Amino acid sequence: MKEMGGHHITGLCVLKWGYKFFADLLDYIKAPNRNSDRSIPMTVDFIRLKIYCNKQSTGDIKVIVGDSLSTLTGKNFLIVEDTIDTDKTMQTLLSLVKQHNPKMVKVASLLVKRTPRSIGYRPDFAGFEIPDKFVIGYAFDYNEYFRDLNHVCVISKTRKAKYKA
Repeated sequence: MKEMGGHHITGLCVLKWGYKFFADLLDYIKAPNRNSDRSIPMTVDFIRLKIYCNKQSTGDIKVIVGDSLSTLTGKNFLIVEDTIDTDKTMQTLLSLVKQHNPKMVKVASLLVKRTPRSIGYRPDFAGFEIPDKFVIGYAFDYNEYFRDLNHVCVISKTRKAKYKA
């Protein structure tokens, strides 16, 4: 919150994968508001990116926006993402967002994968670094399965075969 300056923040959740982390992070950010006379105004918005089929990146990033991105102009944004791996997705999203002249943009990611495919992008805020493995649970899915798990884990070869698209 210090880096965001205590100013009005719009949380931009990258769906579908980031929704659980987004909700938990907002609860954590808003907790001081409940026990203080000082409040940090927040609004939320959502964007959806589609890049995977059967755990493989399609190489094509499809952006599906809820509201017009013109609403970004002059605002402070905290983009909340589930995982930073090859960085291509976040670089594409940041490029798109910056075209609309936000006042400030910060990125929070639950996971950062250690992968040789990375071009070196680091989010402003990161939860954990993990090996270059495909994970499921805590809203991470494999072909729309396993989002409901309360933990993050690596999917086995047996389950990959069973739930292949």
